[in-house]
Amino acid sequence: MKIRKSRSSLLFALPLIVAGTFAIDSAVLAARPPVMEQGIQFGDLQNGRVMVWSRSNRPARMMVEYALNDQFTDAKTVRGPYALPGTDYTAKQELAGLPLGRDVFVKVWFEDLTNARTKSTPVMGHFHTIGKNDNVHFVWGGDTAGQGFGINEAFGGMKIYEAMRQVKPQFFIHSGDNIYADGVIPASKTVENGQIWTNVVTPEVSKVAETQAEFRGRYKYNLLDTHVRAFNAEVPQIWQWDDHEVVNNWSDSKDLSADPRYTVKDVPLLVARAATAFQEFSAQRPNNALEPGRVYRKVSYGPLLDVFVIDMRSYRGPNTNNLQTEQSAETAFLGAEQVKWLEKGLKDSTAVWKVIAADMPIGLNISDDFVNNPPKLWEAVANGNNGPALGRELEMADLLGNIKANNIKNIVWLTADVHYAAAHYFDPAKAQSTNFNGFWEFIAGPLNAGSFGPNSTDATFGPQVVFYKAPPTGQSNWSPYAGLQFFGDVNIDKTSKAMTVDLKDINGDSVFSKTLNAE
Repeated sequence: MKIRKSRSSLLFALPLIVAGTFAIDSAVLAARPPVMEQGIQFGDLQNGRVMVWSRSNRPARMMVEYALNDQFTDAKTVRGPYALPGTDYTAKQELAGLPLGRDVFVKVWFEDLTNARTKSTPVMGHFHTIGKNDNVHFVWGGDTAGQGFGINEAFGGMKIYEAMRQVKPQFFIHSGDNIYADGVIPASKTVENGQIWTNVVTPEVSKVAETQAEFRGRYKYNLLDTHVRAFNAEVPQIWQWDDHEVVNNWSDSKDLSADPRYTVKDVPLLVARAATAFQEFSAQRPNNALEPGRVYRKVSYGPLLDVFVIDMRSYRGPNTNNLQTEQSAETAFLGAEQVKWLEKGLKDSTAVWKVIAADMPIGLNISDDFVNNPPKLWEAVANGNNGPALGRELEMADLLGNIKANNIKNIVWLTADVHYAAAHYFDPAKAQSTNFNGFWEFIAGPLNAGSFGPNSTDATFGPQVVFYKAPPTGQSNWSPYAGLQFFGDVNIDKTSKAMTVDLKDINGDSVFSKTLNAE
């Protein structure tokens, strides 16, 4: 006789079926430890503190062990945060109370959240805390994986990161465009001289980033590169952002209605998703609860150096003709609160050198108009009119004037954005707006992206082009094959207090050097 089960008996049995499934899944997880596919990063090293970042591939708890020797004797272990789906399994933990002037060795692993507490294979790293008896040595650059130039394994991957690692810097400033969320990375493309550039490709880089997963996938893509992961495990980083973390030249006025690549047309929504991914994947120390996503901050390195990391993107007004005669919300670039913070920080700083880490140059003409020449919209500070300060230049003129009024010495601007190497001296004797003390601005990049330039200069603040290296006139978007990839290398001597800035190429060879004596 055939037995017919009632609907109620099937419902009664369902919890047993589900429970059995969960038990099987738990057993599978217990036998398969978490994996740290993206390695580790260190961030915002200062005053015996550093942030440690990593990512699990499933729910787990971050664990960090550190010691002052590579045998890990007398090591300390920190039970870190949980890595859960809400942060795409990323986690970061601060280490504090580290002795200055010492090498610190770190071991990171994840412990899963099953009863078995299965552990991932640890990833090792190390860095040096800067003490009062140390010289200061760091590198900077920007613009990673842009214009469709991703990880070319036949080329050797993102080789410039290995060139930077080889100079053994104490830290690194990424000057923005950590990713190119608005650019597709194809499997291959034809470049200069008919060469073929090939890329490792993932689904997230095969279209412009719109979803939260796609923005996260851009950061994970860069971390597929072995040189990037090796660099991250040895060199603490300071990240800032610019436009390509979201979409090209974005501001509150950005309009994507005519861009067929985007189904999401709401720029604020794209900014929200991009900012979330940026904070998740950077080793940046979180700001306080008043503005938890704030990017601008000061990072101190003892008596020789303070780094003022500024944000030229989040508080700007719309991109306009930039010719307004009075300051307003429309002409804001850093914004009033950030300018006030920067002025006070520079005035209060007791460090010999004050580096302003900017995500865009001051005196270069950078267009946000792909139709008109001359442009009707401007992306950065300059407006191409070569006259006294107007538009966003008014805010910059006030900042430079404040620096002069307070007699603040030894300020150097470091930036990227324009995809070539340059050294500019801003000379008030050759400027149209003259109320400032002369200063240097150095430009590095790109870091595995297309090479461009040079841009024309705007005479408002008298920039003198002392050096530049870029593709030949009339040519642009050269691949890394051409070797026109650049990073900056800065050394501050503890005895003489002199700062030496080198611009170096993809092989680590210096193409320009300038020594600045401290006043």
